[in-house]
Amino acid sequence: MIGALRAALGAAHVLTEGDLSAWELDWRKRWRGRALAVVRPGSTAEVAAVLRLASAHRVAVVPQGGNTGLVGGGVPDASGTQLLLSLRRLNRIRDIDEANLTLTADAGCVLQAVQQAAADRGLLLPLSLAAEGSCTIGGNLATNAGGTQVLRYGNARALCLGLEVVTANGEVMHGLSGLRKDNTGYDLRDLFIGSEGTLGVITAATLALQPRPAATMTAFAACASLDACVALLGAARQRLGPGLTGFEVMNALALELVARHMPQLKQPLAASPWAVLLELSDNEGEAHARERFEGLLGDGLEQGVIGDAAVAESLAQSHAMWHLREAIPLAQAEEGLNIKHDIALPVSRIPAFCAATDAALARAIPGVRLVNFGHLGDGNLHYNVQAPAAADAAAFLAACETEANHIVYDAVAAHGGSISAEHGIGALKRDELPRYKDATALTLMRAVKAALDPQNLLNPGRVI
Repeated sequence: MIGALRAALGAAHVLTEGDLSAWELDWRKRWRGRALAVVRPGSTAEVAAVLRLASAHRVAVVPQGGNTGLVGGGVPDASGTQLLLSLRRLNRIRDIDEANLTLTADAGCVLQAVQQAAADRGLLLPLSLAAEGSCTIGGNLATNAGGTQVLRYGNARALCLGLEVVTANGEVMHGLSGLRKDNTGYDLRDLFIGSEGTLGVITAATLALQPRPAATMTAFAACASLDACVALLGAARQRLGPGLTGFEVMNALALELVARHMPQLKQPLAASPWAVLLELSDNEGEAHARERFEGLLGDGLEQGVIGDAAVAESLAQSHAMWHLREAIPLAQAEEGLNIKHDIALPVSRIPAFCAATDAALARAIPGVRLVNFGHLGDGNLHYNVQAPAAADAAAFLAACETEANHIVYDAVAAHGGSISAEHGIGALKRDELPRYKDATALTLMRAVKAALDPQNLLNPGRVI
């Protein structure tokens, strides 16, 4: 099979020797696998050839985009029997249709490059993630990525109008229509989005674009409690309507870690129990945006919902505020290994969830530190559990991860939430899923997997 792959792709694009850690080691450095080979096709036809050969030889295939995933879903296992299918060479912008407000791109295109291609035409691709400089469109769709603008524009799923997908047996589904209305049977596009490479390999996508807003305003606000943050969110929705593009929360420890490990990043406000990062996009110009934004913040100060606020006066200041928020995961990594939770809850239940779960974790793990931040506007928290200050982080992870997960996930279920909001299931949460997912839904998921991948060759051991 290796010989046939080299004949199909060229020997330079079938790697079996040397340092393959760029593909075999995940971003969190928690999963290190060993690939039979790393294959790097340069076209959809070559992806199809790889999958036909893998199917004929009954060899498992692990698709990978930018390798920025957080749940161990994009690296091979340790057996040395799986092909790592890297899609990074599929990196062409195929088409931009300005009248239809669509962009069609290969799956290996880096998100930031696609954003820039849209911006060069005066348009906006409203998908923004901390990893946008290295994550890829195919990976974004395979995990149904969220990011910072879901509140207004929705997840990656909501931005995708069409897909090109290679099936487990090497056939190509051509679905790059760019249509917003196509009621011709089952929505197969939505089936592949969020499937984490277990049902087919996404090779290209047609994405919906938006006109660029005339003005964008960004602000930091200090709040004394999560209840106050939720109250500010309600006021912002009422006052700003669909112009409210982002609403992020960060607890004091999250920003404290940024200050400790990245002191060059200036924090706009004094420390407070909670900080909120708000963004408004307005189509009527800067003066109109500023009037609405400052009115919201002024009312919040007057009513005691917020204690202090700072409005960005330039694009550089806006970028600096967002950089603080996006630096939190990196600061956590500098602090040491931690237990990550990417959870979704009804916004109304978030304060009660945090109060109960904070207390339960403190009882179970004395001295535990909670780094809580995320997308309050759409109910998605990154509720991360950091080791006590004097503890060895690796030993803490080994000893406490299972217990902490069950405390958090049981509380999530009790409050009507989900154990995965935007990161996916991968290998990390696969064994937890049956505990929290509806049994009938799991049966249907297994039936879909068996129908589309009967040999279980696409990313086996992930999701289900």
